[in-house]
Amino acid sequence: MPIEELLDKAKEYMSDDELDMVRKAYLFAEKAHEGQLRASGDPYITHPLAVAGILADLHMDHVILSAALLHDVVEDTHATLDQVRQEFGVEVAELVDGVTKLRRIKYKSQEEQQAENHRKMLLAMAKDVRVILIKLADRLHNMRTLKYRSEEDQRRIANETLEIFAPIAHRLGISTIKWELEDISLRYINPQQYYRIVHLMKKKRAEREKYIEKVMEEIRVKLEDLGIKCDISGRPKHIYSIYRKMFLQHKEFNEIYDLLAIRIIVENVRDCYAVLGVVHTLWKPMPGRFKDYIAMPKANLYQSLHTTVIGPEGEPLEVQIRTQEMHRTAEYGIAAHWAYKEGKRLKGNDKYGEQRLSWFRELLEYQQESRDAQEFVESLKMDLFSDLVFVFTPKGDVIELPAGSVPLDFAYRIHTEIGNRCVGAKVNGKIVPLDHPLKTGDIVEILTSKHSYGPSQDWLKIAKSSHAKNKIRAWFKKERREEMIERGRMAVEQEVKKHNLNPKELLQEEYLKEAAHRFNFQEEEDMYSAVGYGGVTAAQVVTRMLELYKKDHPDLSRGEIPPEGKGGLPGRKVSHSLGVTVAGASNLLVRFSRCCNPVPGDEIVGYITRGRGVSVHRRNCPNILTEEPERLIDVEWEAGADQYYNVDIEVTGLDRNGLLNDVLQAVNETKTNITQVTGRADKNRMAMIHMSLSIKHLDHLQRVVDKVKQVKDVYAVRRLLQS
Repeated sequence: MPIEELLDKAKEYMSDDELDMVRKAYLFAEKAHEGQLRASGDPYITHPLAVAGILADLHMDHVILSAALLHDVVEDTHATLDQVRQEFGVEVAELVDGVTKLRRIKYKSQEEQQAENHRKMLLAMAKDVRVILIKLADRLHNMRTLKYRSEEDQRRIANETLEIFAPIAHRLGISTIKWELEDISLRYINPQQYYRIVHLMKKKRAEREKYIEKVMEEIRVKLEDLGIKCDISGRPKHIYSIYRKMFLQHKEFNEIYDLLAIRIIVENVRDCYAVLGVVHTLWKPMPGRFKDYIAMPKANLYQSLHTTVIGPEGEPLEVQIRTQEMHRTAEYGIAAHWAYKEGKRLKGNDKYGEQRLSWFRELLEYQQESRDAQEFVESLKMDLFSDLVFVFTPKGDVIELPAGSVPLDFAYRIHTEIGNRCVGAKVNGKIVPLDHPLKTGDIVEILTSKHSYGPSQDWLKIAKSSHAKNKIRAWFKKERREEMIERGRMAVEQEVKKHNLNPKELLQEEYLKEAAHRFNFQEEEDMYSAVGYGGVTAAQVVTRMLELYKKDHPDLSRGEIPPEGKGGLPGRKVSHSLGVTVAGASNLLVRFSRCCNPVPGDEIVGYITRGRGVSVHRRNCPNILTEEPERLIDVEWEAGADQYYNVDIEVTGLDRNGLLNDVLQAVNETKTNITQVTGRADKNRMAMIHMSLSIKHLDHLQRVVDKVKQVKDVYAVRRLLQS
């Protein structure tokens, strides 16, 4: 394409100053690429010119066209990004940088480099969607000239196009680019099937065109009688979509209903539904083949009415009905909102653009947590390839999910904490398993419990959306660290108490920081985590801290730290046989409350009852929150107490043969005594197992829970409170 042809296209909607900037960008690129050739033998400048031409067909602005002309100069010539910024401004430079690959950085493998390229492109896209418009046009021209590459390159590039670029074009609603990318990719990936379908389509083309003309005339006459203005045309069928239906849905060529298709474009939404009534009056609609994308648009904001009818001569006929604005959106997608319209350039940060990119911004949340580019791109592919279902919250809000999603995906889409605390779900008012497939129109309610122990490993197999899987993985990363920190902290405190020392006196911030530094940890939490994992022993930490303490207190007799209750903690503490100490009280009956069944490791508080001594509760027990605060008393777990405590847990999972045996076996492997077991299953195959366990402390309970959560088909484990 000569530069004059590009400028002629742009002249239709650009000012002279804007055209001058595009011409200047061309001259800069032409000079930078001087002497370089494409694989076809053509001068390299023909490629950026063609890319800019594709974007000019979409009426893109002068900034995008300038960046398109310059998109390879930083990567493939001696020109620098600073030069581009000085000559054309920050906006153009940022677009060029977003498209530029990372070819100059060394990676372990080509796959890793390609994954990092995609990640950079997509992160740039998050800042400015015009980056992806240039990249899609760049890929389209490369696909048009793919015949000049080696056979191995052809297949690799075509596969990458089908996996990444065509789905992105679809999500952004740019169907004109999407269809061409898919058709060309198929030609190189499976040429036999591509040319077979082309042959089958040509075989009866004249007959089909005659049939379509007859149908269009019949509709046109009816609509003219009703005074409805319309534009009726045959809808071209794309080769790749036929291939998918034939070979992925196992259909024959003559079983594909929408080979015969027409498109009717009208002035307003009211006329869309009026035309639908006319079509259904003329011909009988096929059951299950009507879709209203006007009332419920697709994720890429595509809107249209689709219906398939039994047309003249008994042939299935697909009809699409939409307004002119809907048609523009369907063809050009988000690009339509970067084009010139009524003399004004629309900004890309409008509400439409935000909606269009909402799916993508959610995906980027995960990339901030993951440094693995290949894992990120796999998540991207999972989201791009998914069809969608639309389900409702109990309040009537519409939630969009990938096809095949289950209640877990819904829960995490609502809120991360709702997902983490999920213990069950209701669909259309009935309790269902967490792996129940959701269908469009379902009303979903998530059942949660604040006493849930969070996700189980099985959830990663149950969840279908990358969003939910990423949130579950993030929970395990965070929770395991926090669990290890807490386990390490308890171990160190117990080690201090074994020596009859006062933890509050010894475990001061200054000593903790110094000890952590001497063990080469940046923070005290890192040190505690290492103790929890077993990398450092609690005895080593306490020994090091004793050394630090004694340096600051050389006058201590025998070098000892005052024990608890002497100089460290005020008041008298009386030990009881149940393994707790009660501050300032003796000769009192002490018992554990049955409502929350505390175990060592739980934060506890005592309540002085009327005539029944001290009742020990967990601090978060809802019953204790309603009691008289003046009756509360400090109690603590006694170090080294060898007691067992009763704890009730509930295990929820999919009812199957052997589930109860597997759960009991898992508990048995932790050498834990089970005092009582009950279970039931409902008609939705949801099994609930209640167990009473003899537990020594919170770590012991956590080990049991972790083991049970590893059992296949277990969805959730939660600690029960008695009502």
